[in-house]
Amino acid sequence: MRTSYSALDTFKTCPLKYKYQAIDKLRAPKRIEAVFGTLLHSALKYMFLRNPLYPTADEVIDYFTKAFNEKSEKIIWPDEKRKESDEKAYFDEGVKLIKNFYHKNQPWNFNALELESRFALEIPDEKEGVTHTLAGIIDRIDKNEADGSYEIIDYKTGKKMPAEKKLAENLQLNVYHLALVNRWPSIKPEKIKISLYFLKHNEKISATPEAGREEKTKKALLTTIREIEDMEKTGNFPPTPGPLCDWCGFRKMCPMWSHEYKKPETPSDEEAAEAIREYFAVKSSEDENKKKISELRGKILTYMDSQKLGRVFGGEGYITKTIQERVSFDIEKIKPILEKLGLWNEVLAPDMKKLQQIINTLPDSEQEVVLSAKTVKSFVTLKASKK
Repeated sequence: MRTSYSALDTFKTCPLKYKYQAIDKLRAPKRIEAVFGTLLHSALKYMFLRNPLYPTADEVIDYFTKAFNEKSEKIIWPDEKRKESDEKAYFDEGVKLIKNFYHKNQPWNFNALELESRFALEIPDEKEGVTHTLAGIIDRIDKNEADGSYEIIDYKTGKKMPAEKKLAENLQLNVYHLALVNRWPSIKPEKIKISLYFLKHNEKISATPEAGREEKTKKALLTTIREIEDMEKTGNFPPTPGPLCDWCGFRKMCPMWSHEYKKPETPSDEEAAEAIREYFAVKSSEDENKKKISELRGKILTYMDSQKLGRVFGGEGYITKTIQERVSFDIEKIKPILEKLGLWNEVLAPDMKKLQQIINTLPDSEQEVVLSAKTVKSFVTLKASKK
């Protein structure tokens, strides 16, 4: 398989979106959020090009302005009525980010070795006897002449900054780190630093991957690739709705959202629409009843406590107060004792989320045995969410 980190990341976010993009080769309309990020990356690449002098801040802004104007007409704006104001807001934001970044990162103070560097990383799967190719682009690679170290820098336009202690586990940066180690094997892995630069905060966080991280990265990539290949055999790529759906270009054709855009055309459409309306009406009544019961319960308990009663009677029956106990332990205190007696694993049920993370780090032979004990049960649920 030939793939990219962005494709694998899309799969982890939503398998169906991966299918639309990587297998069906469908092209979604470009939204402003994606175009905005691309334009900023392009402007920062231009900023570090020396030809023969580095461009000034004004020249970088002019470059961004021209590119923004060219792309603006092709962008699908979320709300056409607000297009003009939204367009101005994004443009002003871009100019502000470039000015702040240039002020803090004058290009002549850095030795940008490569910009938007392309790579093709081979990932052998010894278990299956095949080799996969992972392609990608690294935003920037700097070299520090003083100590001979290198720095991989990836620009981010999002607001959320991860904790620095988690950065060393960032799969994207570790893929870039692995690609550079493979391209230049003479460079010691510990001499390559990985960094994320958050443009909205004008802040950079950095880390150096721990020893042995290369193998963990390969294993994580192979795990995802195998998941994709398994789904390709069945053709079942389930949609995974989440916060990013609002920015997905395939929303109108996704089974999780397509009904929102469907106009009633048949009697079954009308019948379903009526059932949905009635469902929400009943659900709303149920929620109101739960709230009312909670209020009445509080009044009754207050009365029973004040009168020291264990049971109260009314025309419809009676209500009895009982005391239930929920037992809990200080895990840190009891764990050493239970481990010493060999009872720890018998007492506590496994945490499925943690277990899945552990499975992905096991050697292939042990992983195969553990996965053979895995069973998956499917069941249908309906969850009502009000707009």
